[in-house]
Amino acid sequence: MAPRCGVLGDPIAHSLSPVLHRAGYSACGLDDWSYDAHRVDEATLPEFLDGLDDDWRGLSLTMPLKRAVLPMADEVSDRVRVSRAANTLVFRDGRTSAHNTDIPGAIAALREQYAGPVTRATILGGGATATSLGMALVELGAARIDVLVRSADRAVETIEVLRSLPSAPQVEVGDLFTSEVTGDVVASTIPATAQSDDLVTRCADAGVIFEALYDPWPTPLAVSAAGRPLIGGLDLLVHQAALQFELFTGNSVPAAVMREAGRAVLARSSS
Repeated sequence: MAPRCGVLGDPIAHSLSPVLHRAGYSACGLDDWSYDAHRVDEATLPEFLDGLDDDWRGLSLTMPLKRAVLPMADEVSDRVRVSRAANTLVFRDGRTSAHNTDIPGAIAALREQYAGPVTRATILGGGATATSLGMALVELGAARIDVLVRSADRAVETIEVLRSLPSAPQVEVGDLFTSEVTGDVVASTIPATAQSDDLVTRCADAGVIFEALYDPWPTPLAVSAAGRPLIGGLDLLVHQAALQFELFTGNSVPAAVMREAGRAVLARSSS
């Protein structure tokens, strides 16, 4: 039986996850392993999971499945339990376990580019990725986090999670279009089309820009980061994927291997 893995989401055609994981397989000599993208939404997720056979070792999850998948797991990690979001499923011994590698992946990605203090941060957006980035920032020392959203109801779950942490930061909700942007780090989870000139200007004083997107690249915020530490979506994707790869295969792969493969594809698509 050839081991199988894959990434689920909708939309999914843009995903670099197959490129990264396949690069890992090649580097580790796992020539019989496969990894493919599957377009799956919340409505079709249960049917897809029910149809998996014993060849499957794991799944990566992206929008809109990170929260929808939780009731379908037999076990959840501590980070999943707290964040209420999973980006990884592991199949072993007939059981399904859910993990969140976005949080440690974000920490590793940020520390790769920036060694300074993180005391206050602003997060743009309020979905599952915002929750994971917020938890990562708290683990790095953030005592206050401002969450800027189009409407407050978009951030309810993120706010609840951050305020429930043992080392809970002060959390304030602001308006994406008008609120002041302050802090050591600005972490954006919003579309590039939502990054207006005014918003970019309001982010000008942030010491570090963490842009969760990798396509399209560069985003307006990424362009504005010239001269400042910039953590891009590819950095986050690579670090969380390397952690997934180890959960799926039991093998470690250098992040540089995955990053090189991802950069090559992005360079071709932008040329």
